[in-house]
Amino acid sequence: MIDAVDIHVKGIVQGVGFRPFVYRMAKKYLINGWVLNAADGVYIHAEGESKLVDEFIMELSDNAPAASKVEEIDIKEVPLEDFDSFEIRFSDDEAVAETTLVSPELATCADCVAELFNPNDRRYRYPFINCTNCGPRFTIIDHLPYDRAATSMAAFPMCERCSAEYADPLDRRFHAQPDACFECGPSVTWRVGADGTESVGKTREESDAIFAAAVEMLLAGKILAVKGLGGFHLVCDANNADAVAELRRRKRRDGKALAVMAQGMGDVRALCQAGEEEEAVLTGSARPIVLLRKRPDGAIGEGVADGLSELGVMLPYTPVQHLLMHDFAAAWYAAHPEVAAAGDVPGRQVPLLVMTSGNVHDEPICIADEEAREKLAGIADAFLGNNRPILTRFDDSVVRLIRVGETPEGAPELAVQFLRRARGFAPVPLSTAATVTAASENEAAQGTATGSGAASEAAADSAERPGAGIVFATGPEQKNTFTLLRGTDGFVSQHIGDVENADTYDAWLATKDRFESLFEMKPAAVACDLHPEYLTSKWAHHQDLPVTEVQHHHAHIVSVMAEHGLADAVCGIAFDGTGYGADGAIWGGEVLLANRTDFERFANFAYVPMPGGAAAIKHPLRMAYGVLWAYDLLDHPAAVEALAPLGEEAEVCDTMIERGLNTPMTSSVGRLFDAASALLGICTAPSYEGEGAILLEAAMEAAGADAPGAAAAEEAAGVAGEDELAARERYAVTAQKNVATETSTAEDTSVLLLDAEPTFRALLDDVAAGVPASIIARRFHDAMVSAIVMAAELVRALYGISTVVLSGGVFMNRYLVEHVLPALAEAGFTAAINRDLPPNDGCISFGQAAVASARSEE
Repeated sequence: MIDAVDIHVKGIVQGVGFRPFVYRMAKKYLINGWVLNAADGVYIHAEGESKLVDEFIMELSDNAPAASKVEEIDIKEVPLEDFDSFEIRFSDDEAVAETTLVSPELATCADCVAELFNPNDRRYRYPFINCTNCGPRFTIIDHLPYDRAATSMAAFPMCERCSAEYADPLDRRFHAQPDACFECGPSVTWRVGADGTESVGKTREESDAIFAAAVEMLLAGKILAVKGLGGFHLVCDANNADAVAELRRRKRRDGKALAVMAQGMGDVRALCQAGEEEEAVLTGSARPIVLLRKRPDGAIGEGVADGLSELGVMLPYTPVQHLLMHDFAAAWYAAHPEVAAAGDVPGRQVPLLVMTSGNVHDEPICIADEEAREKLAGIADAFLGNNRPILTRFDDSVVRLIRVGETPEGAPELAVQFLRRARGFAPVPLSTAATVTAASENEAAQGTATGSGAASEAAADSAERPGAGIVFATGPEQKNTFTLLRGTDGFVSQHIGDVENADTYDAWLATKDRFESLFEMKPAAVACDLHPEYLTSKWAHHQDLPVTEVQHHHAHIVSVMAEHGLADAVCGIAFDGTGYGADGAIWGGEVLLANRTDFERFANFAYVPMPGGAAAIKHPLRMAYGVLWAYDLLDHPAAVEALAPLGEEAEVCDTMIERGLNTPMTSSVGRLFDAASALLGICTAPSYEGEGAILLEAAMEAAGADAPGAAAAEEAAGVAGEDELAARERYAVTAQKNVATETSTAEDTSVLLLDAEPTFRALLDDVAAGVPASIIARRFHDAMVSAIVMAAELVRALYGISTVVLSGGVFMNRYLVEHVLPALAEAGFTAAINRDLPPNDGCISFGQAAVASARSEE
């Protein structure tokens, strides 16, 4: 029996080779009809034997191109039209409707890499090789629909052979908009020094000469600015300690870890612990930087990630990077024959390139060649650029894999945690649809390695709902992203950065304008942070639109609720460094009773003073002084010794606190981590944000104090000084009833105060007793885990809420997350964390948008 059906495929199905895939499947299953790109997805008319039509439809979802994302397939039986063939139809160049999605950038696929290094291929060593399965997307699009004329490839007319491939439905480059070759495409460029003469690699020979010059400079310890998909990288030999030190000096990046690029997984495993899950992420089409645990015997160059337990690693994702890494590795081994002779042994030294963002300190990455030469002249010795313009800047995404539970077989269940969501992931929309009620929250909260994913079918309905106009959520001041919310589709921007910097603020405005123009979204309302001095908040209030102010930590919690589709009230644990509170104080250690529209402050860590305000963050011994002052522990012998480096500054801190001079009060857990790190002598002079907490965790991990069974082993060896149960009791955070005033509200005044005085008293006692800092660090972390579980149990006892949501920068701490999730599960709770977005402030705009949308529906 011959069937006829119309099929509508929604999702990321444009610019990813979906129509050629459909064409090939139609030929395979003897289907006649047509396939058409439209603004709201791909439409297919299929006629054929009933069984074959069914199998054809199954192929559309089961074996779709890797770069595509099929979200929904609608099927409708229609009258037979008796087509005698299958064809690809072409859409009109008309206005793009509101449902269009754009693919993120895609790493060079295996087929293109094979051609890149095949001497018999016409694109052999062509630095811009690509096909429908890989290459630039969002960074080259000027407007939709996605055609070559609407991209930065418009300046490169295709040659005859490329045109033939482009027009052939059975070719891998059918309608690959960036398709090019040496004859017709972009070329690499090369300058030594910002004012040097430019060389252009128009031919293979000229291009190869440029790469040879670049490798020669890298081996000589020089620093290059190399143009990538979304901006420039600063690059040097990661095994050359002098080159790394010079890069740090020039870029003013004293201590923060540098990411490295390796040639392949064999080299990655020589340095780090990487299983199948890590390999899948490292080699996937997004190719983010992945934070991996270092091997104890890994030969990682001095100055790259000193004192840390993790190393940020990525693999080449552009043809330029493949060529540079390939040629550099060959030359590096030639210069180090003893390493090559040693063979493939664990812990061996391997060729690595430092790949760090090509920007001046605190400014956005450079995207234009002229801009790079101007701004990076004092950092880079030479410039490896090209003449294909980047239209939208994108940093590299940064992720790690964390343990979130166990599989039914008892193996660790791992999930991706974002630290920065940008290239390879944005601008894929995320859904804010509230699809999960209390009865089924457990299933949703478990999620998958990528969380809740993109928009659900509820988006279409909500887009038609009155009051559900487009919302622009500005995001916070630091680690900024913004979100454009249409219905339940949240288009979260790539990582923008810290917008208090003027250039970054300009980049924020430019990226906002590009998103609004590209996706044809004109906001009807604005959401912003409660902080009145944020530039983003001031901008929001200068727009002639309704403004919804959303408290920082409420946005954190709702971002997780929206990711997981949670509809009912939750116990929200928001731990971070800073967020403007409803009472005007600095919050950061909050337990909220939250739904999507409102929250009540159930508990918070008791306020402690920050003598000098921001100075207490830059000089954490000041923060430690404020904490110990609040807890009346300044006279403890270990405190006197730890704070001795303050000298006369201690008196200044005391005067500021007593008189309330430039001494804001904070409930921040992030600041408690800073204080603990400083008191243990681990970090007293941080060179970057969060260094104290990062090194506190690293000290614990480096000594093996975080390993399963470590506590029992320490007890047996006598190094811990006591059994861990007794230690936990000493370190326990306590809860006490808070005192309200006549002006108190449920938002600004909590029911309970969490008191960390016992924790810091125990810490000082252990320091005085000579307990190793690694053990003290673990006990401090465990105290925070216990405090979370205690707070959740109090909420459940009083309100019957058993879903716990965790968000905030503190939860970028691997140990904390990997221990609090099983502790909550053991106590009978369902726990949810950010999966599609970072737990840091990169998730705030998504939460703001979800709150604004929910309030508009009331």
